[in-house]
Amino acid sequence: MAGKRKLGRASDSRRAMLRAMVTFLLENGKIETTLARSKEVRCMVEKMITLGKSGGLHSKRQVMSYVTKESVTKKLFDEIAPKYSDRKGGYTSIVKLGPRRGDAAEMAIIKLV
Repeated sequence: MAGKRKLGRASDSRRAMLRAMVTFLLENGKIETTLARSKEVRCMVEKMITLGKSGGLHSKRQVMSYVTKESVTKKLFDEIAPKYSDRKGGYTSIVKLGPRRGDAAEMAIIKLV
């Protein structure tokens, strides 16, 4: 599939949802969601951590324009990014949980490695 997943939402709603999920993942370390959403969140979280590793002012402003909480941005630059300084990628892992009761959507847990 070329491009981004639509996730059954309008573009502004989808962007808001992904921003919230990325912020929550960086804040808490793991979230449980559908498999499709977790794959989209992974792309953005990897990008945010990579920006955090560079540590410059421009990177901070880019992260702050996406992450919804300033405290999470500070945590990303002070704690999370230095932890992955020797890694070249693959900061998250996705564990499949099976179908959700009700609509049988494939569920997964995404967490920071």
